Amino acid sequence: MTAIAQTTVAPVRIVIADDHVLVAQGIERLLSDSFELVEVVSSGRALLASVRDHCPDLVVSDLSMPDLSGLEVMRQLHLEGVRVPFVFLTMHGDATMAAEALRAGAAAYVLKTVAGDELVRAIREVLAGNTYITPTLGAQVIAVQPAYRASPLTDKQLQVLAMVTAGMRSKQIAHELGVSVRTVESHKYAIMQVMDVHSTVELIRKAQLTGIASA
Repeated sequence: MTAIAQTTVAPVRIVIADDHVLVAQGIERLLSDSFELVEVVSSGRALLASVRDHCPDLVVSDLSMPDLSGLEVMRQLHLEGVRVPFVFLTMHGDATMAAEALRAGAAAYVLKTVAGDELVRAIREVLAGNTYITPTLGAQVIAVQPAYRASPLTDKQLQVLAMVTAGMRSKQIAHELGVSVRTVESHKYAIMQVMDVHSTVELIRKAQLTGIASA
């Protein structure tokens, strides 16, 4: 009998940063079944060192921490050429702050008040190459400042949104971009989450009203 080789998929390696012990422990319990937790740290400088030392696949970080904020750590790593995705898990529900984090390169912005399964969903979206924002914040982030309307969406998502707004179907978009229909649908789902809409019709209407598709 010929043995069939099985491909082993390496677990996603995550560093957690939060200066509140109970919160950090809760995140650890939530993620431990699905991901490999490399380290849990409680300050910005410790997070910076951890990412440099362990090269994780993803970081789940609070925004406000002692010595350096999560945002400052991400910016410093970007200056060093380290583009590890940052999922910010925070109590700050201010749309301006969320927009700032996304403009700086954050992959996701999740509120602690609605964490739990949503954090896992956000991580899955980021690993699939998408941007994620807590849905209740998505529309506010887009509307907060016209100059920053497009910031929550990646270049690829903006490209997909422009094609959807132009009336193209997913199959046409997939052919045009050289990707699968499933990938296009994944981008559409992420865009709808960000813009807090529930149908393609709503998505097109909101994109036209805000001007985001042409921003």
